[in-house]
Amino acid sequence: MAELKGRHVLAITVGAFSIIIGVNLVLAVQAVRTFPGLEVANGYIASQTFDAERKAQEALGWTVTPEYRGGKLTLSVTDAEGLPAAVRRMDVLVGRATETKDDMLPDFARVAGVWEADVALARGKWMLKVEAEAPDGTKFRQRLELFVMDQVQG
Repeated sequence: MAELKGRHVLAITVGAFSIIIGVNLVLAVQAVRTFPGLEVANGYIASQTFDAERKAQEALGWTVTPEYRGGKLTLSVTDAEGLPAAVRRMDVLVGRATETKDDMLPDFARVAGVWEADVALARGKWMLKVEAEAPDGTKFRQRLELFVMDQVQG
């Protein structure tokens, strides 16, 4: 076995730090490249009406329950009594929490008291950003998680 000299220690140290710095650079570039962006354009302005909007939304008493089966995404929106809620309009952004390349806005239709849309989702964790409106104009916003266990063939 050869003697460990100063240049060997230097090469080992430089090599180790090069790997660490290289991995950190790759992770930083990926984080910036896949960052979906801001939630609101101006946080201060959004904060001015946040409490009033939250109280109005809580007064609706709505509960949204997502379900995904066989290529069909259903959202059950119920009121405080557990009955189907009167929803005037509903928009749902379906995507991954970590990147925007899989984001989609499916067309939901109300069928037998639930909202449903045909959409092909791969396995894994999905995020649903629900924006709905009550007949009186009250806005309802909620972010939900959906775990897809089976993959749709297509």
